[in-house]
Order: sequence, then C-alpha cells, then structure tokens
Amino acid sequence: MTQDDWGQIKKRLLKTVGQNNFTTWIEPIEVGPLSEGIATLYVPTTFVGNYVSQNFSDLILHELRSVDAGITRLSFKQSPSAAKPAIKTAARPAVSHARPNPMNAAPLDPNFSFDNFVVGKPNELAHAAAKRVAEGGPVTFNPLFLYGGVGLGKTHLMHAIAQELRARRPEMNVLYLSAEQFMYRFVQALRDRKMMDFKELFRAVDVLMVDDVQFIAGKDSTQEEFFHTFNALVDQRKQIIISADRAPTDIKDLEERVKSRLQCGLVVDLHPTDYELRLGILQNKVAAQLAQEPHLVVDDGVIEFLAHRITSNVRVLEGALTRLFAFASLVGREINMELTQDCLADVLRSSERKITVEEIQRKVSEHYNIRLSDMIGPKRLRSYARPRQVAMYLCKQMTSRSLPEIGRRFGGRDHTTVMHGVKRIEELKVSDGQIAEDIDLLRRALEN
Repeated sequence: MTQDDWGQIKKRLLKTVGQNNFTTWIEPIEVGPLSEGIATLYVPTTFVGNYVSQNFSDLILHELRSVDAGITRLSFKQSPSAAKPAIKTAARPAVSHARPNPMNAAPLDPNFSFDNFVVGKPNELAHAAAKRVAEGGPVTFNPLFLYGGVGLGKTHLMHAIAQELRARRPEMNVLYLSAEQFMYRFVQALRDRKMMDFKELFRAVDVLMVDDVQFIAGKDSTQEEFFHTFNALVDQRKQIIISADRAPTDIKDLEERVKSRLQCGLVVDLHPTDYELRLGILQNKVAAQLAQEPHLVVDDGVIEFLAHRITSNVRVLEGALTRLFAFASLVGREINMELTQDCLADVLRSSERKITVEEIQRKVSEHYNIRLSDMIGPKRLRSYARPRQVAMYLCKQMTSRSLPEIGRRFGGRDHTTVMHGVKRIEELKVSDGQIAEDIDLLRRALEN
C-alpha cells in the first residue's frame, strides 16, 4: 500500500468520523509495512493506539480492504520517532502561571445564573451548596459533587457558580470545562509531547469545574491524570466542583480510587422536580417571555396544566413552553388549552403518566365517600353530580382520552355533558376554595 493510497483513505475517514475525531485520532496515524495480511499503523502514543483500536479499527480495516483485500487485521505500534524522541540540550522554557485565556474554557451561558434558578425542595441543598462555593470564601467541603438526571439543573448551577466567582473574585483563576474537553486536552498533550504544560495549566487554577465526569469512566489514562490533578489541587486547598448524571459509586468503570476521592467532599443529589417547582419554573419563564412580548395572552390553567403533565425534566418543560410561545406568536393566537394541546400533542403523549379513567373514578369516589356506581350512574343529586364533574375534569387534565371517550366511561354520557362538567369545575376552582383544595389533593394522590 502506497502513501497515496493511505492519503485517499484518510480523506474518506474524515468524511465519516468528522473533523474533531479526525484531527485528534486519525490524522496522527502513519501507515507502516504490510506482512501476512497484517497492516501496521504507527501511532504517537500507546493511549492513542488503544483508543483508535477500540473505536475506529473496524472502519479503518474496511477502508484498507477496499484497497487491498488481503488485509485481515490491524496492528497498532508506537511510531519510532515518538518512542525515541530526540535529545534536546536547550533548557525547557518556563511555563507561565498567568490566568489561562478564557478561550481555553467552555463557554458559559449567561441565562444560567442564580437569579433565574428556581429553588424548591428537590434542589434546595444543591442550590445552597453552590451558592456557598460561589461566594469564593473557604468552605468545609471539597469537592462539591452534584449529580442527577438530565434536565434537573446540574449544568445550570455549574454555570452559575463559574459566573458568580468571576464576578465576585475576578483575580481568581476559574476553569470550567466538560470531562470530554479534559480528555481531549490530555490526548492533545500526549500527542504533542506537552504533558508538563498540561499539568502546569491545570495545577495553576484556583477553582476547577468539570461537568459530566462520568465520561472519563473506562478511560484509564485520563482517569489517572484526573486523579493526580485532583490530588494536587486538594493539597493546595483549591476548590473542585464536579457534576455527573449519577452518584460516584454508581458510575461504572470508574476506578475505585477516583470514586473514593469524589466522595470525600459533599455529594448532593438533585431530585426529580415536584409540581410546585415545575410551576415556579414555568411562571418565571412566562413572566420573562411576556415582558418581551406583552401582546401575547396566556389563559388561566395552561401553566398549571403543563406543570402537572410534563414531569420528565426541566429541559422538556422549558422546551415545550418555548415552542408554545413561538407558535402562538407566529399564528397570532392566544395561548389557551386548545392551542396548548394541539401544539404540544407529541410532548404530552410522551409525558403521559398512563393514569387511567378508572383509577381517577375510584380515587374521586373514595375521596367523597360515595359508591363508584352512584358517581358513574344516572343520579343527579348534587352529592353525586359534583364529584362526577371533578372526576371528568381530572380525566380531561390527566389523561389523553377525548371528551366522547370520557363520556362513555361515565355511564355513556354525551361529550357535551363532559365539556359542561369540565368548564364548571374550572369556574369553581376560582370561586370555591374547597373545590380547589380537593382537586389538588386528588392530583397528588393520583401522581404518587
């Protein structure tokens, strides 16, 4: 195989793996001799060879076989020039301890601040710990480890801490980046033989913030360097803030010594949001949006409906509201329940809790201490009619069933009867505190 052949293969690999992967992993590879069906590829470091072998070997082998079908497997070897670097007599230039260029850090989202972080029971401890660290003074815990599922506020708090620290203590060297960026810089330093520069950079920070640390799991060399960086900073009493999607003990393929280090500070779980927190987040977003577009109208009940129905995570919730406002603005309509259900039909379906009409009927009859058969049956006594309307209202709010379907489950009633019952409860929620309280209690019972 000629160098020209390898050059053409690299061009095809670039299109397949993308520029970043190509620059980091493929471009440094040099083609070596072919012997007995084994193609030798020279790599700058053993680490790069292992990574390419695990992630791109099948792809490279396929491309090589398109040129020479006799190739059966690959062998990665450290290139002779990398294995035996030339001896330099010149003294190594001193490394500057100046504050790193902000371009070296991950960009911060100005919308992720403490001012617009809505605090509730699921996240109050994480918020309090983050605020304490952001004050820039000495704290009793190091590291601060924040973990939780997608869209629960980890990255929001990380960005808020970084921005607050930079505003309060501009002289501090605060470095925020993702675990993936840490690994990328580490690999670049290995490839360019600038490990001392890498170590100096990370040991010169006052605050190191690493997002999504679970991504270094299974990357042995990266974990080892992260462990040494961690120890060096803790020994210097520098603050470390880490986030992940799960607790340290639950991160698979993370070395025990790294897990132990991550647990030696304050480990805080951001729990899934509850109704009050989701409602607060939506109210904040609506207020901010209406300040920009005061001509838009949001009907009563829409925000509460979304807070009840979309429970997966805050990103989905905020994304749904953004789509709703954009749609209403573009078509020039007010945001009412009909528009909400039409515009967000797919989101509402995916967020459906699978609460059944029968379950709602049973809970309502138990709450009002009446027989289920009386609530569903034809009796029009107020003691049965009002609970029946409450149950219809909850079925409309908490299930994806249509009005005719709901009517059939209530003794074969017409959809207009259901519509009247829903409207009546919506009116009573405003004027009758007992009805509002009953509905809130029933919602909670059904959601648990």
